[in-house]
This record gives sequence, structure tokens and C-alpha cells, in this order.
Amino acid sequence: MTDPIRAFRDEQRASIATYGEQTAWQGLTREWVTEAFAQRYMYNFDWLGRPLIQFPADIVAFQEVVWAVKPDLIIETGIAHGGSLVLSASLLAMLDYADAVEAGTTLDPANPRRKVLGIDIDIRDHNRDELDRHPLRARIDMLQGSSVTDEMAAQVREHAAGFQRVLVSLDSNHTHEHVARELELYSPLVSPGSYCLVFDTIVEDMDAEVFPDRPWAPGNSPRSAVREFLAANPDFEVDEQVSDKLLISAAPGGWLRRKG
Repeated sequence: MTDPIRAFRDEQRASIATYGEQTAWQGLTREWVTEAFAQRYMYNFDWLGRPLIQFPADIVAFQEVVWAVKPDLIIETGIAHGGSLVLSASLLAMLDYADAVEAGTTLDPANPRRKVLGIDIDIRDHNRDELDRHPLRARIDMLQGSSVTDEMAAQVREHAAGFQRVLVSLDSNHTHEHVARELELYSPLVSPGSYCLVFDTIVEDMDAEVFPDRPWAPGNSPRSAVREFLAANPDFEVDEQVSDKLLISAAPGGWLRRKG
């Protein structure tokens, strides 16, 4: 007898496998995403009260990855308004709740097991104040400073030492040099089977004039840094199932899974 759950998953995978070959659809997607950047579309969404600045499809895919990996710690570079930190904190809270239900135990919200660590060169006071008042604040730790210094990397390694399963998300400065350095510093913290997510790889597929006031552009982007990183780090691979199915995404080719 056919397993209906497995059949549905097989159908999903078969559909997704064709998306990368559909050049007309891919072209329409690039046009839509270009206009979305021009209209600041991704600035319109919040997560539990804080601006998130992501495409909705990427938010859903991030949830899928977190549920699959079940990390104890999520490390994020780039805080902005803090919506991504709150998203991570809420997903980690749900994981802890699921564990408690399975074990028949209760949770102590003031002392959560799973945490998110955010790093930003400038955590603005008004954003920090809003995060300090957020109900999920106990799950959120923050470090201010450049993510690409040895000193910051040492602090992050020290923070991560007590956690067994780590996921990393890079979404700060989007130049090749900066992202390549973040990958060098933080990819070793990613647990086998977990992910290093690199956002705004879409820059590589867009015209340079889309970002006239930014230092990044095609050839000097997160995607160019990812390509260089993958060539030198065969223990990481692009999760094509995630990358291909989204279409409308800021991170095509940026869903990097550590093998193992």
C-alpha cells in the first residue's frame, strides 16, 4: 500500500527538481524581485512586533530549516530592527516547548535552553530598547562590534562553547570581502547536518544600478563569496531543494548545509 505522506513528499521533490530548468519562470522571478527591491517590498513585514526585512518565502524556509535541524544556538550577523532575532527566538521557543511536551516536563521561560546570538556593528538604542522589552528577550543575546574581527570571533566562539547544535545566519555587510571573512570565521561553528545561511546572494543576479548607494554589486556580493567558499570547503554544499523551490528569495544558492 502506498504511503500517502511519502508520496506527497516525493511529488514535492519532483516538482522542485524542475524549477531550476524553467528559464522563462526564472526570468519572471528576477524581474519581480528587482521591482520588489525598488519598492522596498521586504521592509513591509514584522515578526511578533519587530520589522523583519525579509521576503516571506525566506521566512517560511528558515522555519523549515530550524525545525529540521533543531539547533540549540542560532548565531546571526546583522540585527537591524531585531525582527530576525525575534523570529529565531520564537522558533527556538517552539522547539523547547515540543521537547517539554514529549518529555512531560515544564518550561522555565526565564531560563531558556535554546538561545539566539545577534552581532551588529551598531545596535541602535531605539532597537535595543524595543528588544529589551520583548517577551522573548531572555532567549536573545547581543554583541556590538564588527563581525569580521578576531576579537568578535573569539567572543562568539566562547559564547557557542556550551551548545551542541549550532546554525549560523549571515546578513550584515554584503560585499564579497566581508562575507568571505564571516564565512571563514563562523562556518567552523556550524554543526554537521546544520546550515550556514548567506542572505542577499540575489545581488549577483541583479543589475548594479539596483544598489546605487551600496558598496556591493555583481561580482562583489555574497554569492561570489559563497562560490569561493564552496570551492575551498567541500564539507559544505548548497541545499538545492531549499534554494530552488523558493524562487522569490534574497538567498538563492545561499542555503549552505554542512555535510555529516
